[in-house]
Parts: sequence; C-alpha cells; structure tokens
Amino acid sequence: MLLIGLTGSIATGKSTVSALLSQPPYSLPIIDADVLARQAVEPGTRAYTQIVAHFAATTADLLLPADNNDTPATPPDAQSRNGSSPAPRSRSRPLNRPALGRRVFGRTPSRQRDRAVLNGIVHPAVRRAMALAVLRAYLAGHWAVVLDIPLLFESGLDVFCGVVVVVGVREPRIQMQRLRARDPHLSEKEAGERVHSQGHVEGKVGRARERGAGWGEVVWNDGGKGELAESVATVMRGLERGSPRWWAWVLLGAPWLAVGVGAWCVVKGWWARRRWERREREGEKDGEGGKPKL
Repeated sequence: MLLIGLTGSIATGKSTVSALLSQPPYSLPIIDADVLARQAVEPGTRAYTQIVAHFAATTADLLLPADNNDTPATPPDAQSRNGSSPAPRSRSRPLNRPALGRRVFGRTPSRQRDRAVLNGIVHPAVRRAMALAVLRAYLAGHWAVVLDIPLLFESGLDVFCGVVVVVGVREPRIQMQRLRARDPHLSEKEAGERVHSQGHVEGKVGRARERGAGWGEVVWNDGGKGELAESVATVMRGLERGSPRWWAWVLLGAPWLAVGVGAWCVVKGWWARRRWERREREGEKDGEGGKPKL
C-alpha cells in the first residue's frame, strides 16, 4: 500500500486537494491529522487534561462557556504549573481553539516554548491514531492512503511516506489573501504568524524535490480549481504507474514483503531528508538560506 504524504502551508489549497483525492475517480481514504488532533483534545481525553493543566492558569478564555446542562467536573491534575491555582472546572467544556491559537502562534521565545509544549501533548496521541488508521486501510486492501499532515516534514513523518505531495503557491500574496478571506477575524499580523508557524512553502517544495521524481511531487495552486484538479490528475496518473493497484493486493497477501517495502521507503526517505538538511546548511553558509527556486 502506498502512503501518500500530503502537505503544504496554510491556505495553499491542501484541504482542497485532500477533498479531490477522497472523491471519484480516486476515492482514497484520507487520514487527516487536523481531524485527529481535534479528536485527541476532546473533553475527557488525556491530552485535554494536560492542556488544561498547563495553559488554564494563564489563559482565561481557554475553555468555551459551559452549557446550562453541563455538570462541572475538575480534571484530576488540572492545576497551574506551580500547583497553586486550580484550572477552570468542567471536563465537558471544549477548548477555545482560537484562544489557544493566539497563545501559541508567534515568534517570541515564550510563544515558541508554549507551542512546543502543545505539540508535545497532541502529536503523540495523533501519531497513535494515525498508525491505527493506516493499519485499517492496509487490511482493507486499499492501494493507497493519504496522510494529510500540515507539518509533515517538521514532524519527521515524511520518512514513512512512499511519496510526498506538496501543495504550494508561488505568490505569498495569494496565500495571505486566501487565509484572511477564509478567517476574516485574523489581523494581518496574526495571519503572518499562522503562515510562519507552518513553515514557508519554499522549503517544503525543496524537500519534496530532493526526494526525486515519483517520490516527491509538487502541485501548484496559483490558479482556479479546474487547473488544480488537472494538476492533481497528472500527479496521480504518475503515482498509479509507479505503484499499480494490483501491487497493493500482493503486499496484503505477503505481509513480510510489505514490511520490507516499508523499510526501504523509510531508508530512502531518511536519506533524502539528510541530503536536504546538508544542502540547507551549505546554503546558510553561502548566505542563501537553502531556498529552492520556485
């Protein structure tokens, strides 16, 4: 089974490509990291309790207002880091995601530390759920599955993917316009911080190209939906030639072969990652920052 890692920066059109791949003629199962992340922090989960414990004392609006029928309940370890102030009482009150976003998005050292804490809580839970979803897709005999992960490279999960597809735009102005049209409550500064938090698309394009043709693909989304759909179709035709549907059934019938193929993909992805990191370090020494030409 082919693992397709789908990524991009915010407002480049990754979700649109994901929707296209979930529909005919592709009808691929989509494992959406954002959906899994939301499920991982629902009230009552371990991640929810940890987030409330760490952020509630210093984020007054961390939880959404309780409904009248909610029964207050204090998470068992929901206290501030110094242990003196209890967190807001109600396991049933969902997280206020915009408020949490304002707390962790930004370039200051404190925001970066808070974002690292949040990622350290959410990412392990998401990875466990993702591994189970991949296993279910393999057992169902799917020829490919899409891992929709905004921070695919940053999380290191790219090495597990047989192919990485980056959705990008060549004009940063277009990206900012789309983001602010989608989320009108964001100021220009907040929108810029969101873009920065997911990494600039140039680096992701460079990482995909470093993997080589058939292993790393780029879908440009500077035009309309029709152009995007055609670009996706071109990429998918190439992927089906390299990993035909019958190959998925062979791997399903020979698990030992599937493990071997998976190990080879990991080695190849790890080596491509090393090459990119070395190239980036050399670019920084030359004063170019390792940015690819778009």
